[in-house]
Amino acid sequence: MEIMGASLRICVADIETAIPFYERLAGGTAQRFERGGVQVAAIGSFLLMSGPEAELEILRKVTATIAVKDVGEAHQVLTGLGARILVEPVPTPAGRNLLAMHPDGSIFEYVDQRG
Repeated sequence: MEIMGASLRICVADIETAIPFYERLAGGTAQRFERGGVQVAAIGSFLLMSGPEAELEILRKVTATIAVKDVGEAHQVLTGLGARILVEPVPTPAGRNLLAMHPDGSIFEYVDQRG
């Protein structure tokens, strides 16, 4: 499994106010999408999220988002290493993703760009 990078997950109260700061900080433009009532903006290594508190409470439990070349391959490697897959691979506007709990209890999202 090839890890291509990681994004820092940041829950914000007002995504419209937060975006300009992170665009200037990262030197890029936000890629926006919505998932499950949560507004998301990907800017460089930052993943901003804003929405209903019940949804954000769940998202805060995810340590980081890890970009991989292939989520299917990541699934095989992770299960082989003893990780528990919490959410099987699903397509999203940004690519496929899955949620996995590592043997130490840490939860990570793995994503690829294969839509």
